[in-house]
Amino acid sequence: MEALKSANDVLFVLLGAIMVLAMHAGFAFLEVGTVRKKNQVNALVKILSDFAVSTLAYFFVGYSIAYGINFFAGAETLMEKNGYELTKFFFLLTFAAAIPAIVSGGIAERAKFNPQLAATFLIVGFIYPFFEGIAWNQAFGIQAWLKATFGEEFHDFAGSVVVHAMGGWIALPAVLLLGARYGRYSKEGRISAHPPSSIPFLALGAWILTVGWFGFNVMSAQVLEKVSGIVVMNSLMAMVGGTLVALAMGKNDPGFVHNGPLAGLVAVCAGSDLMHPLGALVVGGIAGGLFVVMFTLTQNRWKIDDVLGVWPLHGLCGAWGGIAAGIFGQKALGGLGGIAFMPQLIMTVLAIVIAMAGSFAVYGTLKAVLGIRLDKEEEYNGADLSIHKITSTPEREANW
Repeated sequence: MEALKSANDVLFVLLGAIMVLAMHAGFAFLEVGTVRKKNQVNALVKILSDFAVSTLAYFFVGYSIAYGINFFAGAETLMEKNGYELTKFFFLLTFAAAIPAIVSGGIAERAKFNPQLAATFLIVGFIYPFFEGIAWNQAFGIQAWLKATFGEEFHDFAGSVVVHAMGGWIALPAVLLLGARYGRYSKEGRISAHPPSSIPFLALGAWILTVGWFGFNVMSAQVLEKVSGIVVMNSLMAMVGGTLVALAMGKNDPGFVHNGPLAGLVAVCAGSDLMHPLGALVVGGIAGGLFVVMFTLTQNRWKIDDVLGVWPLHGLCGAWGGIAAGIFGQKALGGLGGIAFMPQLIMTVLAIVIAMAGSFAVYGTLKAVLGIRLDKEEEYNGADLSIHKITSTPEREANW
């Protein structure tokens, strides 16, 4: 019976890992549809390459930092419970690899390829697992202190803060250190529109992410006996709330409409196992509106050239999700309880501090040592990949 239970858990987590792995195709096509045509090949290669580097970083360094488990033990140890720990690594790797996939969308169209791979290794190997261990593995006694002080630990069921807020706030310093794309903002204050190159690809990416998200959230139970239908319903309601609010506030803009469900799903991750479905609907709706407002502000007023809006989408909506779990998870608002507001707030702020400090350290150092920005000619012609080096043509100049 124990062997059957272990085998079931392995299959359960494996299916979740496959669904989240598929989400990386969603990241790729969302970026492909948003960037200009000359950078589509770069976007595709970058996402896949980042995943490969993330795997090595997490295997050799990151997983050990987060969970104290290394893969240099004997085969018998690794194969306990039908190799459950190995499958769990695969599942959590797909989460870790989402960080550079998130960053990729913010720095698109002007970041050097090889320095970004180096940044991916450092982020997935050190920065992300440092906070992951604090939030999900009791590292440094912070969760125990929160429990003793406020009566409850920090709760993030599927990563609103641990994955999405970390990814979005890591992306922000990278975007700021890179600066805007050439021609995006003029000295006179004019803004050059860079519309999405392919709405169908953008929509395809959003749909792949949305479908995969039900594996991201539901399979975060990590064992079959803890799976809960409330996570399914709350994910659905948050997705719908984000979509409809983004539709209304974004005035039917297809870019906002397709990012709306993602904003709702980012926000609901943390409390998806605790909230009432109506609470999830509200949380998702607020996230959808937050994305529309903050994306518009960052691009138009603050002139922060975050190409896919990953800081508003993941950074801000993820932070909102962590805090919202402490509000809508309360029994007074129809939630299941077992959660407190202050631990949610404190750990969300801590995640932002770690993400910002780590990102400035990584990208600041790489900028000083290797350079992280394409020169003007390289950016004009496309991307920093030999397979996509092209000469300027009137057609491409029009696309520029």
